[in-house]
Amino acid sequence: MTTVKISPKYQVVIPKEIRKKLNLKPGQKMQILDFGERIEFILLKNIREARGFLKGIDLSLEREEDRI
Repeated sequence: MTTVKISPKYQVVIPKEIRKKLNLKPGQKMQILDFGERIEFILLKNIREARGFLKGIDLSLEREEDRI
């Protein structure tokens, strides 16, 4: 676990190993969610990057007759 410090301007630096692992670039947008005592950062991706992410998904699930 890595510890970071909040600057006087309320800024936080994302550690280098995390930036590299997530391939973060300057200017990328993130959504911030507040869960009481916890904060989560969610990287917002361009919709074009999502193209094909469901390729190969198994669609052979059993459905009830009234759901067909």
